[in-house]
Amino acid sequence: MSRSSPLFELYLSRLREFYRQPARIFWVYGFPTVLAVGLGLAFRSGRTETVQVDLVRNAGVAPVETALKLYSQSRSKDKPALLLREAPPDEALRRLTTGKTPLVVEAESGGKVRYHYDPTRPEAVTARGLIDDILQESAGRKNPTPTEDVLVTEKGSRYIDFLIPGLIGLNTMGGGLWGIGFLLVNFRIAKLLKCFVATPMPRRDFLMALLGARLTFLIPDLTVLLLLGTLAFEMPLRGSLILVVAIDVLGALAFAGIGLLIASRAQSTETVSGLMNLVMLPMWLLSGVFFSSERFPAAAQPVIQALPLTQLISALRRVILEGAGWFDVYPAMLILALWAFLSFALALRIFRWT
Repeated sequence: MSRSSPLFELYLSRLREFYRQPARIFWVYGFPTVLAVGLGLAFRSGRTETVQVDLVRNAGVAPVETALKLYSQSRSKDKPALLLREAPPDEALRRLTTGKTPLVVEAESGGKVRYHYDPTRPEAVTARGLIDDILQESAGRKNPTPTEDVLVTEKGSRYIDFLIPGLIGLNTMGGGLWGIGFLLVNFRIAKLLKCFVATPMPRRDFLMALLGARLTFLIPDLTVLLLLGTLAFEMPLRGSLILVVAIDVLGALAFAGIGLLIASRAQSTETVSGLMNLVMLPMWLLSGVFFSSERFPAAAQPVIQALPLTQLISALRRVILEGAGWFDVYPAMLILALWAFLSFALALRIFRWT
């Protein structure tokens, strides 16, 4: 190919366009590498997941607790770790029915062990199998420990009931971030923001109009998922519907503010897409969408609990599944309001119209 040919010059121009934008280089090559390294460390060979189990505190728990602690002390690296929590019967069963633990083990004084779990929840079946294997091994298998399965099938206590509020929160996060952030960057690329700012229109009116449209779209999103849960899967709605809407609106405001902040300076769709994924990925993994966030180490809990998606999903589950009231969820609503206020305030200070 001749160096003076149009094809070669066009080829060079595309290369120059790419490497002259460092953000593109990072999100095309750097971010996937960082993500691969992170996931590789999390799921590398020899590392197994932690199995979460709640023990009912009673007179018969000592032998079970001893066997499980002995397993933890002597287990090899290729076997799952145990996260044990001992609680009174009512608290343990409440944690099970609200999705905070997949398995509750209850031991009688005579040696019989009951496993309380939802058979439709994969991690619960895994936990039940592991605990039973440990206890039978501890008993020598020649004189097996008698067991009984108590299956959780009550509406509001199933895995699908736990999942629907998580999906509502996930949908709210995606709509707020992409519906505000990606739209603004597209406007900036098309030079529409420059046109808008040249008009007599107050800038705050433009941004408030985007926010109002997002909140308008939020209601159908929430309605569809709530109807799906209540009608198709018979999920109970034990709390106030008005409170559910209020929590979801606060969550939408928080994520819209974060979306506005992300789009404040982004100049390309590659940059804003990468930033969106960078913000959303930790919340996808940590905020308890598909499994309880309590399974992560205690050292990580302050960070996890500070995430807006964690607070949104937790508050929705408490209202929908437990019938919590305004006073019960006001800490979560306060955290969401702080995310909304701080992200909007910072975004408006650094927002670039060109």
